[in-house]
Amino acid sequence: MTQHTLELSDVDLVYDVHGPLPTADGRPPLVMIGQPMDASGFQAQVQLFEDRTVVTYDPRGLGRSKRKDGGVTNEPETQAEDIHAIIEALGAGPVEMLASSGGAVTALALVTAYPDDVSTLVAHEPPIDCVLPDAEAVQRARAAYTQVYEDKGWGAGMAAFIAMTSWEGEVTDEYLAQPAPDPAAFGMPGEDDGRRGDPLLSDRSWAVTHYRPDLEALKVAPTRIVVAVGEESVKVYTGRTAIALAEQLGQQATIFPSHHGGFMGGEFGYAGQPEAFAAKLREVLNQP
Repeated sequence: MTQHTLELSDVDLVYDVHGPLPTADGRPPLVMIGQPMDASGFQAQVQLFEDRTVVTYDPRGLGRSKRKDGGVTNEPETQAEDIHAIIEALGAGPVEMLASSGGAVTALALVTAYPDDVSTLVAHEPPIDCVLPDAEAVQRARAAYTQVYEDKGWGAGMAAFIAMTSWEGEVTDEYLAQPAPDPAAFGMPGEDDGRRGDPLLSDRSWAVTHYRPDLEALKVAPTRIVVAVGEESVKVYTGRTAIALAEQLGQQATIFPSHHGGFMGGEFGYAGQPEAFAAKLREVLNQP
């Protein structure tokens, strides 16, 4: 693995290249991106793709990628520009891409702006509110857990986030009327560490979930877009957004093993099924 830093005017982007460039097998690099997760979240997948050249990176303001613009919010369009710059720096496009969660939203913005950058995009559970029939209620629920975080800190906010993202089906008045959960019930600390900059729990990443994809641009792009959903996620928020987006793109969501973090090992306490996930990813990438 080699670490690189791409110095742009407003950010120093750090990315890792696992394998040779040009690639040994003649296939394009496989780029893996997440949000707000950094490159470390893909370490299990990287190990399972040792026969491929894999590229991972830390999004701006996360991990090793330092912002120089004083900003803290995470707009998909801006992050798409970052990924485009990295692909240009690789000199090996169009690439294949696994993009998960907010990274999948970034990837949709990338394909919209630079449709020749990606040959195949596997967009795994992109959290996009507008594709849902209950989008307004979902945004009220998000505002509620963000307020819990602002009022009580990380543990309380994370418990409220987990409660919202594990709720099955549409967000109802019944859900919205519930009191905030006890952090201890989710194994979260009850004390407040005083910090309020978490990109997942604050409003810094609301631009991700509020993103409105250009469906027509995505439909006519040369990129083969595969919207993926974990088999354990189909009834919860990110599974519902994946299924709804796929339908609006005229396809059925492709079922992958496990849950929202199904590609991960147990290093973050949210173990998926990385081997089975990698096998399914290979199958999808190898399809014509």
